[in-house]
Amino acid sequence: MGAAMAPVSSTTAASTAHKRVRILLRFMGGPLLGGFPDSIPRIEAFSNRIVLRERRVLSTPSTLWTRDFTIITLGSVVSMVGSTLSGFAMSIMVLDYTGSTLLYAIFNIGFQLPVLVVPLLAGPYLDRMSRKKVIYRLDFLSAFLYLLMFLLMSQGWFNYLVLLAFCLITGAINSVYSVAYDSFYPNLITEGNFSKAYSISSLLWPLAAMTSPIAALIYDRMGTILPLLALDGVSFFIAACFERTIRYQETHMDKAAPVQSQNPLRQFGVDFKEGMSYILSEKGLLAVTLYFTVSNFAGSGGGTLHLPFFRSHAYLYIMWPVAAVTLYAIVSNAAVIGRLIGGLIHYKVHFPTHLKFRIALCVYVVVGLNAAMELYLPIPLMALAFFITGVLGVTSYNIRIAATQSYVPDTKRARFNGTFQMLCSLGGVAGTLLAGTLAEGMDERHVILLLEAVDLAAILLFMVGGRKFVAKLYNRDL
Repeated sequence: MGAAMAPVSSTTAASTAHKRVRILLRFMGGPLLGGFPDSIPRIEAFSNRIVLRERRVLSTPSTLWTRDFTIITLGSVVSMVGSTLSGFAMSIMVLDYTGSTLLYAIFNIGFQLPVLVVPLLAGPYLDRMSRKKVIYRLDFLSAFLYLLMFLLMSQGWFNYLVLLAFCLITGAINSVYSVAYDSFYPNLITEGNFSKAYSISSLLWPLAAMTSPIAALIYDRMGTILPLLALDGVSFFIAACFERTIRYQETHMDKAAPVQSQNPLRQFGVDFKEGMSYILSEKGLLAVTLYFTVSNFAGSGGGTLHLPFFRSHAYLYIMWPVAAVTLYAIVSNAAVIGRLIGGLIHYKVHFPTHLKFRIALCVYVVVGLNAAMELYLPIPLMALAFFITGVLGVTSYNIRIAATQSYVPDTKRARFNGTFQMLCSLGGVAGTLLAGTLAEGMDERHVILLLEAVDLAAILLFMVGGRKFVAKLYNRDL
């Protein structure tokens, strides 16, 4: 059970087998069958039975859970759970230590800032480097950094600026890792299993997110994040050891365009222009990239205002036996459960190929309308809206990423992923800043309505306007 291999047509293979059997038996069939005149028809019948048997074997769908796919999935689970536990607890610790919402926000933004630049810089280089080596080496580096923080803090040492620097470094590492992982992952998926594979991938984040209450409990009980830092360091080390054993032989380095300049900055400029010209030349990819940039703009901006809304409108929920912020945490977890269930559904259900674009378009519209209205709803209906958004969000993710990652050539995949992530992150940061600014003088729900109006306009402009090209990209049997 090795890595995904290049598919072989069952018809071609069977035809080749047919020829081999006929040649062999024509040489040997006469003597073996006594040289009777009817020996040739019997030879033909015998060869046909062999060919039919071989065709049945070759037409059997290949398994998704190869050795390499299992390793990359288990490694991702281990590292994501560790990161969720330590990251959530570290955020609480920073808020408690500083007592400042602003410093807490700056700390969280510190992890996001590298995503604006690093993926774009990393993409061209990852198209010429071994992505597998980048993945496991970065996990080893992360293990070292988290264990170093564990040792420093176990000695009673704590400094906000150093923690902020640590956040920036880990954010940069995560940015490079994401591009390398997203570009390497499709190579480990066997033919015909892209949708299933990405349904598994979509399950990992909800599973990891569900461990955040455990992190809060450990921090509250022990008053320290030391055990979680140690756990995260060990989890990254284990993941790296797993990933190092992946057997897939990368070939994209041999096919990459030759280096045209010894100057790294000049070569980066050449690579970046090639990547952008590729996206611009592919109308379907361009429409998807532009839409998801705007979607992140609206989604990140609106999501930022959920918690402030519950804090400033606590009087709306006084009939509930928990604090408004706790109530929001419970309601928002409905989206996590929705993503989990949606991922399980996608693993079992295969959408009709010719309907994928229409399904995706309906999902984009419903999610946008949901986001615009959910804070106006009573708590039970709000939880239902979050749940529906979670289920449909997985649908959107699965259709989009399976289509784009299987379509983009391996030699250009890292550049595409880097550009896509950078633009989406830029949209998210812009939406967050705009939403925070507008909410200073407007009701949070009104700001979200404005943002979602922009999102719906983008659906009409890019997805409906570019439906001819996007449908061609989405409506493929994967």
